[in-house]
Amino acid sequence: MSSTTDHDDPAAGYGPFAHLATPNAALYRQVMEAFLAAKRRFAVHLRPEDVHVALPSEHRPAPEAVGGALESLERWGNLRADPDTSRVTAVEDFYRRRLIYQLTREGEAVEEALAAYDEALGRRGELQAVALADIATQLRALIALADEGDPDPAVAHLTLLGLVDRFTGLADNASAFMGSLQRTIDLHDAQVEAFLAYKDRLIDYLKRFIEDLVTRGAEIAGLLGELAEDGRTDLLLRVVSARDAADAAPDQSERAAADAYARWRERFDGLRSWFLSAPGRDAQAKLLRSAARHAIPDLLGVVRALNERRSGRSDRSADFRALALWFAQAPDDEARHRLWRSAFGLYGARHLTVDPGTLEAWDADPVPASVSWEDAPSLRISAQLRRTGAYERRGKARAVQDRGEAKQHLAELARKQAEQTAAARARLSTRGEVRLSDLGQLDTEAFRLFLQLLGDALARLRPGTRQLVATTNDGTMEIRMTRVPQARTVEIRTADGVLSGPEHMVEIIDLAAWDQDPDSSDARIAHQAEGRAA
Repeated sequence: MSSTTDHDDPAAGYGPFAHLATPNAALYRQVMEAFLAAKRRFAVHLRPEDVHVALPSEHRPAPEAVGGALESLERWGNLRADPDTSRVTAVEDFYRRRLIYQLTREGEAVEEALAAYDEALGRRGELQAVALADIATQLRALIALADEGDPDPAVAHLTLLGLVDRFTGLADNASAFMGSLQRTIDLHDAQVEAFLAYKDRLIDYLKRFIEDLVTRGAEIAGLLGELAEDGRTDLLLRVVSARDAADAAPDQSERAAADAYARWRERFDGLRSWFLSAPGRDAQAKLLRSAARHAIPDLLGVVRALNERRSGRSDRSADFRALALWFAQAPDDEARHRLWRSAFGLYGARHLTVDPGTLEAWDADPVPASVSWEDAPSLRISAQLRRTGAYERRGKARAVQDRGEAKQHLAELARKQAEQTAAARARLSTRGEVRLSDLGQLDTEAFRLFLQLLGDALARLRPGTRQLVATTNDGTMEIRMTRVPQARTVEIRTADGVLSGPEHMVEIIDLAAWDQDPDSSDARIAHQAEGRAA
């Protein structure tokens, strides 16, 4: 490598950052890294030969190039040069140019900024399931502090700081991880073997985080709802804001407390929006869970494409490349037209035919493709085509099929299904409020209908909700569920398996039976009014 020639580069006007916009930027970065490594060893000055030895042995530049780089860095302000008088043994040595170099404050600041930049770009991030558990623990601690009525400001302040710090790290790392995951999917063909070996661990990692996010996310959402009750959140934020403003000037204390409260409220609202959905806006945890779930089939699709590519299977891009090669190798335009028609199936209009006389006339007097239809010579078509619109003779009409038997069979199936559904509704109807564990064993049809009801009810579950009311889409069944304090886990045995969950008080009403019974209309109206009031 020759000596540097960047002394007169226009980038010198940028000061200590000028070495990044020069042809020898890689050499300058290596030289500055050598000075940073020396500082970590508490070495202050380096001679040119020390810098030359400290550079990587692979493709190590010549000493002259290192000397030129040191001079440029000294001129830009990254290094400071001092006379080297430690090795003077004769008068002639004073007339020789011997310099030692050390980092300047500007040069060190530039390297710290570049290190932070490289770290931010190279950070892959991680899905921190442990952070979810820590956030839940700190929320429980805040609830306990708020229940004291007069929480300790120092403890509340430290707990909130820990909560915000843990949540900020979780959100930043999750964003960085999903970005790096998408780059991994998009750039999968860079190192095929490494990607195939990595995908199993990555998919297991995503599955574990999704499971933790579902369970911990629901727990955190419940804790946030509990913390918002009875003004607990506002109490804690005002206590912490007052502590933040304690050191403000007397004439600025109220303004400082208001600003601190606004900052803490903004942070806490960000935490709530990460775990709690709002009308028209899904929670960030839900979006992250959806993105992680979608990443798994995307990864599997990449693996499938890689396996097909490795096994020699053709894809559309390879087909088009082969077709382009065939077009290039075709001997003439006629062959290319035949290839085009064979590949894409583009033929002439099948409802128009041309007789030999017309073809001879076209050969004798060709009509260019640029001539409009109005100016082109007319085309004679068959009178039969003009009269009937088709050449072929119409044959005997097909006999009308008798579908009465098929309709009767479908009607019988519909009747049996309706009977089964009605029996399932009658089996599930509780005729009052009962415990979930008292439903007893359910058959397949009743269990399928119960799962549909249960899913519709749980879809309405929100933090702090005590009672759930849901109606099926067809309006035939209604379920009302009420939480039981300190509920135990119960089991419902069915022909398809065992369903377990927390105990609830359940009331299931067969609305279709009410419609068929005129005497029950008043009861139904009263029941619906009661449901709306609940």
